[in-house]
Amino acid sequence: MLEIRHAEERGAANFDWLNSKHSFSFGHYHDPKHMGFGSLRVINEDRVQPGRGFDTHSHRDMEIISYVLEGALEHKDSMGNGSIIRPGDVQRMTAGTGVRHSEFNQSKSEVVHFLQIWILPEKEGLKPGYEQKTFGEEEKRGKLRLVGSRDGRDGSVTIHQDVELYATRLGEGDETTHQLSTGRKGWVQVARGRAEINGMALQVGDGVALADETGITLRGMSNAEILLFDMSP
Repeated sequence: MLEIRHAEERGAANFDWLNSKHSFSFGHYHDPKHMGFGSLRVINEDRVQPGRGFDTHSHRDMEIISYVLEGALEHKDSMGNGSIIRPGDVQRMTAGTGVRHSEFNQSKSEVVHFLQIWILPEKEGLKPGYEQKTFGEEEKRGKLRLVGSRDGRDGSVTIHQDVELYATRLGEGDETTHQLSTGRKGWVQVARGRAEINGMALQVGDGVALADETGITLRGMSNAEILLFDMSP
């Protein structure tokens, strides 16, 4: 099964400082047909205006991943972490027993554009944690780079769930493949540009749910940036 979640079908939240598109139910947007996929609970595509952001708020029992596409996102949390997340960075925060954090666009002129991803953890009550790593464009060009995994292998951030997260950059005509083991699910999210999955055309913002599929072929139709989740059922 290969099912496209078209970009224009996503939920939306529009404020003077934030434009957000929701692949799955989130906040005031509720769609019983789109509550998540496997352990993947949230993919929000957020654009935050200069000098604005998310004030300090709480999370618990969630793996939260931030993936910046443009601009820079300032992060502060109750664990004492403070960082700037830029394109190429992958940040993972384990909310666990409870974390308070803020996300802010410090720029006076540039919008920050990023994906906020929530993954249900393998168990509740984990110790809160934080990790951030940088993956250069050359590591992703024309191939799938593992950027998140259960065991943190190959320099990826550690996700407390049976999920492998890959990122790729594909120019026009570039192609890469991935094999899903029997029984595993996949989700493909087009973060930038246009691409094909197994010959089906995808636009920026489209997502694709995969079940009972094995071979995945991704092909760039323009300068595309794509995330691939390989998940337990």
